[in-house]
Amino acid sequence: QVQLVESGGGLVQPGGSLRLSCAASALTFGIYVMSWYRQAPGKERELVAAIGSIGGDTNYADSVKGRFTISRDNAKNTVYLQMNSLKPEDTAVYYCNARRESWGLRYSYWGQGTQVTVSS
Repeated sequence: QVQLVESGGGLVQPGGSLRLSCAASALTFGIYVMSWYRQAPGKERELVAAIGSIGGDTNYADSVKGRFTISRDNAKNTVYLQMNSLKPEDTAVYYCNARRESWGLRYSYWGQGTQVTVSS
């Protein structure tokens, strides 16, 4: 059974940093596009950052460009999100997602989420 387990969330002051991790199991990690999404109270889930299967291609939401960095370690089946210069509006539950397409079929898996709270 595929599992994605996020960790690293918590309470941080504005301007601070956090590093989220997402460890994957029971899937061929290296062939999946890995993404981080977030959902704030009363808002829809939004894409924060994504990284291609090999790791060369990344894309970011405009709101986090220059502050967040996504990376992956295929040997450890883990994707990371380094978050710097955090703002109160970054407060949300952050979710890890793994997806791929094969022969017209889409495969998508989600973690349980980790809370990030930015507050003084």
